[in-house]
Amino acid sequence: MSKTEQFSNRWGIILASLGMAIGAGNLWRFPRLAGQYGGSFIVLWILFLFIWSIPLLLSEFAIGKKFKSGVIGSFGKLAGKKYTFMGVFITVCTLGIAFYYSVVTAWAVRYLGFSVFSAANTWSGGETLDQKLASDPAYLDTFWTAMSTGNWITVAVFAVVVIGGVLLLVKGVRNGLEKANEVLIPSLFVLLIVITIVVLNMPNGIKGLDYMFAIRWADFKNPTIWIEALSQSAWSTGAGWGLMMTLSSYTRSNEDVTLNTFIGAFGNNSASLLAGMAILPAVFALAPTEAEAISYLQSGNQALTFTVIPMLFSQLPAGEILSIVFFLALSIAAFSSFLPMVELLQRNLGDFGLTRKRAFSLVIIIFLVFGFPSAWSLDFFSNQDWVWGVGLIVSGLFILFAVAKTGALKFKTDLIDIDSDMEVSNLYFRLLIWLNIPLAVFLIYWWMSQGYSSNPWFDESGSWNMIDVYSNASIVTQWVIVILIGILLNSYIYKKIVKK
Repeated sequence: MSKTEQFSNRWGIILASLGMAIGAGNLWRFPRLAGQYGGSFIVLWILFLFIWSIPLLLSEFAIGKKFKSGVIGSFGKLAGKKYTFMGVFITVCTLGIAFYYSVVTAWAVRYLGFSVFSAANTWSGGETLDQKLASDPAYLDTFWTAMSTGNWITVAVFAVVVIGGVLLLVKGVRNGLEKANEVLIPSLFVLLIVITIVVLNMPNGIKGLDYMFAIRWADFKNPTIWIEALSQSAWSTGAGWGLMMTLSSYTRSNEDVTLNTFIGAFGNNSASLLAGMAILPAVFALAPTEAEAISYLQSGNQALTFTVIPMLFSQLPAGEILSIVFFLALSIAAFSSFLPMVELLQRNLGDFGLTRKRAFSLVIIIFLVFGFPSAWSLDFFSNQDWVWGVGLIVSGLFILFAVAKTGALKFKTDLIDIDSDMEVSNLYFRLLIWLNIPLAVFLIYWWMSQGYSSNPWFDESGSWNMIDVYSNASIVTQWVIVILIGILLNSYIYKKIVKK
């Protein structure tokens, strides 16, 4: 890879930022959480955009632009030799998400295929999806269960997604990532707007909006909603992932950090709200009663997007076309976010001295090996989503530490404001850098103190319960292993990547 390779203009980095942020987190994860908690979740989610995500995204963009390296190299240059292991954790945390995120992308592609097949069957005079559901109401649930666990077709599609992403990025940032986003991102927004308009014009669709934005004050006493709001903001915007750090390492030297960050952040949240406004009203339009709609949404079903949307469109005139449109949008969103995750791994491998093509050969192997368990087992997938989704708070904590260590005001003046026409206030940035450090520690403690497994630390025999999908023991074990490996290899990594 050429050291001088850059995005061709500001739109290149803006579209890359939107592509990185707008993905399955918007169309798959956000509607599920908004359905569980309604307006209470949305209030906290917007709050954490300003409190948590924007300060982190500003910091990441500035770090990548300044040091022009992968996450580990850039972090090590900013924080110093002793703390290079934190850059390792950020990288591994993001890769932990990337491995199962590639599976979400495969799910989206499989449902796109499912929609195309159903449409072709309908147009050829065969049994429609609506007729299949009439004779077998569990048809879609059965398909979801079969597809998401122990299914070799899903594994094959997952492999195609990985290889396809790598082949696209081999062309480079300008000719690969930038050109892909020029098509993917505008197409995604157009498709989302079309779907939202259709759904809101259905009977009872507006009730879904009422539910989505209704605030239930009792929810604010629940620590889960705070963690979910923070992790969703981080998960969806890319705050704490190191992805913005990776993308900004390819920017021009005079790029406006603040303006680009705000465009990406608000664009992401707009896409999330559009997705929620499409899916939640669809549930109300489909459910026999309002109570059943609410009960279904509050169950927090991971399959919400994959089961409700096909059912919805099966009942509409030309619904098979709209189903194809929706899952095409979801596939585009997931794939556009997957590409920067692949680039993050390649960039770090490049810092170790591998050529771009050699690095990508290794990327394929790494993704196929570590992504396979999530493609095969929904329990393993759920564990990784739980471990590394919350791990983003730890990653963010490390970035906050590095900025605070440098000096928040000095960092802002020297790295953020230097080429920015738009500036946030010094007080806002300094206050939130320091406020977010104890906030992150408190939220992790608060969340773990609740115990979301029946045996959060030890099983009934007294053994360390690290196998349980949602146990604290499983999460802490994986975090500690990564941190210990980073500490043990700290000096070697610093000399190999940072010092050179």
